[in-house]
Amino acid sequence: MSTPGHPTQYAVEPRHPGWPARPGPLRVAGGELALRPVRLRDGAEWSRIRLRDRTYLENWEPTSAGTWQERNGLSAWLPQWWALRGLARRGHCLPFAITLDGRLAGQLTLGNVIRSSLRSAWIGYWVSAELAGKGLATGAVALAVDHAFGEAGLHRIEATVRPENTASLRVLDKVGFRKEGLFQRYLDVAGDWRDHLCFALTAEETGEGLVRRIIAAGLAEHAG
Repeated sequence: MSTPGHPTQYAVEPRHPGWPARPGPLRVAGGELALRPVRLRDGAEWSRIRLRDRTYLENWEPTSAGTWQERNGLSAWLPQWWALRGLARRGHCLPFAITLDGRLAGQLTLGNVIRSSLRSAWIGYWVSAELAGKGLATGAVALAVDHAFGEAGLHRIEATVRPENTASLRVLDKVGFRKEGLFQRYLDVAGDWRDHLCFALTAEETGEGLVRRIIAAGLAEHAG
């Protein structure tokens, strides 16, 4: 409790600590994995992957206005990139491209960043269907969480996943996220309100870091 006349003082931080950033690289089963800020010129490859992988992605993503083609065509990238860039500059999110051997392979976002006494964010990600099962999501989450708890100065990361999404559940299990409960009818996904499992991880639970954890488990190696 603060003393009357002496309000609580918080350390002065940069406007967007930990951003921009390029976590990695790591060597995973699919190749050399890294994270970097999303770029305007990612649009063509982003759209190509997203349109091709509709069946693979659509059941796990929030419902929004317009058709899949409208939301993921090339013209949709500019407003999305601009919005992510603005949020990153204001310190509200860390929007990463996932790359494999230097090429775009997916996205990972640390979103809804809240600082002060909470210091939390949520994590969301997707990877190309043709690269599923090759360690990209596991490695990308490990890199992002280590960065969040390090340079970005956060304390808690949450992830919400549909119980049917076994691939994402495996990723969170591999890196050590802890299940906290079930959010009933939490999010409108694929046209209906869906239950989601809530997972979380705090800085104290990561030990020497998630990258070290997955390397020790034989899921990745240091690159270079």
